[in-house]
Amino acid sequence: MTATRLFDRAVIRLTPQEEGEDVAAFLQGLVTNDVTGLLPVYAGLLTPQGKMLFDFIVWPAGHGELLLDCEASAAEELAKRLSLYRLRRKIDIAVDPAVAVHWQKEPGDGGAADPRLADLGQRWLAPANEADEPADAAWLAHRLALGVPEGRADMQDILWLETNAVELNGVSFTKGCYVGQENTARMNWRQKVNRRLVVVPLSQSTEKRRKHAYEALDRAVEHLRVEDIAPNAAPEWMRAGLTSAE
Repeated sequence: MTATRLFDRAVIRLTPQEEGEDVAAFLQGLVTNDVTGLLPVYAGLLTPQGKMLFDFIVWPAGHGELLLDCEASAAEELAKRLSLYRLRRKIDIAVDPAVAVHWQKEPGDGGAADPRLADLGQRWLAPANEADEPADAAWLAHRLALGVPEGRADMQDILWLETNAVELNGVSFTKGCYVGQENTARMNWRQKVNRRLVVVPLSQSTEKRRKHAYEALDRAVEHLRVEDIAPNAAPEWMRAGLTSAE
């Protein structure tokens, strides 16, 4: 069996508990991307100041449900945070251990291109199976090779646009209000994205600027000023954003 399952990922299921309850409308008012259109999409849940708390991929499901493909280590916390915003709405929000996240580098049948960047490969959700083989190490190496940050270790407490959310299709500027929208929209309008998250060789990383180190892969995620990012240090998908910030 080909190793495709990402055991470091988990799935949160959002389910309407009565007819007429709109899960997409609920999530639409909270997260950075438009979840009422074509899915899957990449999105974040931010602080009111526009800093990243959680990032995830939103998937469609039947009967008005939505599924969030998120970090396994953050899944329970994310479910609880979303539940705080639920108030009296009849929506069930819970981690669903019966669903697993799968990934492969090459395109194939039955999945979807990663909404952040097609080069990241293909993802899909499927019933969890004890025979599933882990692909987490291969995924991590592939993601870092493409210079893409992910999750709280790389991104927590960083302003959403500084995580490269525009270039990685993680924000909509036309969808309306969400938590952290005001500062995020202002940064975009003023073109004030002064820093970026960049994946660099660990040997070239400095602890002061480092968010997270991946020692086994000789990689680190750094939070750098745009003017300090060498042209050859930025992946191709990021370079247009660096130019527009100058």
